[in-house]
Amino acid sequence: MPPHNFEAEKALLGAIFANNNAYDRVADFLRPTHFADPIHGRIYESSSKLIERGQIADPITLKSFFEQDSALADIGGAQYLVEIAASMVNVINAAEYGRTIYDLHLKRQLIELGENVVNNAYSRDVDDFAITQIEKAEQTLYDLATTGEFEGGFKEFKSSIVSAIEMAEAAHKRDGKIAGIATGLRDIDTILGGLHPSDLVILAGRPSMGKTALATNIAFNAAYDYKNETDSEGRKKIIDGAVVGFFSLEMSAEQLAARILSEQTEIASDKMRKGKLTNDEFDRLVVASQQL
Repeated sequence: MPPHNFEAEKALLGAIFANNNAYDRVADFLRPTHFADPIHGRIYESSSKLIERGQIADPITLKSFFEQDSALADIGGAQYLVEIAASMVNVINAAEYGRTIYDLHLKRQLIELGENVVNNAYSRDVDDFAITQIEKAEQTLYDLATTGEFEGGFKEFKSSIVSAIEMAEAAHKRDGKIAGIATGLRDIDTILGGLHPSDLVILAGRPSMGKTALATNIAFNAAYDYKNETDSEGRKKIIDGAVVGFFSLEMSAEQLAARILSEQTEIASDKMRKGKLTNDEFDRLVVASQQL
């Protein structure tokens, strides 16, 4: 049986019936298709339509929508709506129920993706190349990772205060006394206070002014400082630096690596490309590469 939690689905619907404002806690990320039970998905969809029209969604107002629903009739008809309302545990937990439902939906999608990858790999179609299958799987994974994220919408001021305190605590623990991720460049860190998850930082300048060199330095410093710790619940928490992904349209991975080696060893990159290295310089490159 694929991963599911029918109790969480009923508890969320019950919370919405009890207080339609609970819908606002999940509306940004939860969709009817995320429910494991299709009936629960249809109830959620009908409820959302009523609420978004400014009407009340509860067993009474929904009854007329489902009187002729054969699937609902098989499990008790309109009485099932009353049963859902009675299953409400706590309206405050609505967002948590929604996250549980969404997480299980993703797991079901991952299972389906895995099965499709295996089945496609067995394909004997001469036009169905492996690289094409990989690209399709990557696109599906990307879509799963970027759609329906539940970080948007309104946030309670209390949670924002807690986040601000955690940010200040992280800054206090760092030598540089900054709240964000240190770039390793003191003047930039002083001005920006480090890099933050909500930031979009644009480096602008004329060609050959050192934009890529600056970006690679920042990326390297953040990755080099990366440290994490495991909390009491077994979850990893970053305490310094960051995991870095670097995307470049003008330089290959080897060229970027050579540039970082050049920075760390103070050996000109053109000497590395042309092979004009002394034995001492080559030894420095080897030692630096091992450290990196």
